[in-house]
Amino acid sequence: MSELRDVTVFEVDHPDTQRDKKARTTALEPVARDIRFVAVDFSKDDLFAALEAAGHDATRPTMWIWEGVVMYLTREQMESTLAIVDRRSAPKSRISITYHRPALRLRVLSLFLGRFGEPLRSSYLPSELRALLAQRRFTVVRDRDIGTIAGALGTEVARAATHVDHMRIATAERS
Repeated sequence: MSELRDVTVFEVDHPDTQRDKKARTTALEPVARDIRFVAVDFSKDDLFAALEAAGHDATRPTMWIWEGVVMYLTREQMESTLAIVDRRSAPKSRISITYHRPALRLRVLSLFLGRFGEPLRSSYLPSELRALLAQRRFTVVRDRDIGTIAGALGTEVARAATHVDHMRIATAERS
């Protein structure tokens, strides 16, 4: 992503996943000005302190990309993480969140994944997510399902996305 050439990226993930990412990317040429790996277990670590220690500047606008995380957090963990994002977001910050809306397919998937140690813990209606973000001074500017996004990318991509119609991506701006 050439858009990252002038920015510092803070790659926040679970410590186990973080080790795997570092191992798989050592041979890649970084595109961002700086990449800082921040290992955080959302169930017990202090995200605020970890970002502070990594040098995140809360006075500058931040683009938060929350991909593949929210569904594994409880509502309480989601809300406490949003509180930290709120405290570390300057005006003009943005957040993009991949989340699941309630669906029968999601319940079945959750039962399956739960057997392998990674249960899905949350889903939100678009109105619920919008309300959570509004509590933290973010205004949703776009919220679309994966199928709609995939459809704009072409027929083959749209066909591949038919099994994830419960997934959505919301983007919000700091109001």
